[in-house]
Amino acid sequence: MKATFSVSGTFPQAKNGRLTIFRSGKVVDQVAVSSQWCGHQCWPNSVSSKQSVVHVVRLAPHGPLDIVLDLYSGGAHCCAIEQVYYFDASAGKYKRVEHDFGDPGIKLVPLGKGGSDLFLTADDRFAYAFTDYAASGMPIEIDSFSKGTFQRVTKEFPQLIAKDAMQYRVAFFDAASTKYDDTAGIAAAWAADEDMLGHFSLVRSFLHQESRAGRLNSALYPVQPSGAKFVVALQKFLRHNGYLN
Repeated sequence: MKATFSVSGTFPQAKNGRLTIFRSGKVVDQVAVSSQWCGHQCWPNSVSSKQSVVHVVRLAPHGPLDIVLDLYSGGAHCCAIEQVYYFDASAGKYKRVEHDFGDPGIKLVPLGKGGSDLFLTADDRFAYAFTDYAASGMPIEIDSFSKGTFQRVTKEFPQLIAKDAMQYRVAFFDAASTKYDDTAGIAAAWAADEDMLGHFSLVRSFLHQESRAGRLNSALYPVQPSGAKFVVALQKFLRHNGYLN
């Protein structure tokens, strides 16, 4: 199976996006590409004209091949959209499901059962949550796709979560050279990773210790909280977004 994507216009004014699906060299479907986030003006999400934005992959273990299309909605810090075209045998045609992954973007990685592909990204909800975008940490996120649905499966990969947490911990203490003047975003991502690993006591102890030491700060203070108020706000944020029960 093969698929191609064509678009006309000059960035950022894309138009006439079309996905063509081939089997055994013959066209089996042609789709006018649109999205709820960018209408008919979605642009291919690639850093190079030579980079393919169409992927023929197996997203469900032992399932049929699916087509993933990388789109960009335009705008500052926004937005990487993944469209999945999967064959619905009962309907006898391809159906589309799309997901907005925000600014972090995504990579398809063969981490699933039977070598199926998963979506590796970061949790965009942490962007701007406690500081400016540049200093916002975003914890690792891994999503699967099966039966027409995206599902977050990050907790199934504790080693990758631990690696991500360690990177944020190192970044936090590297901020000593700036006297910890903008560490809230980094600490938030680290806490989310560790909570996914079930290390709730460790997170509480660390946040309490660093708050007392004056090391939990936001460059956007007083618009965004620092110190003990940041800890309270962070725990509320983590609970609201499913990192804490």
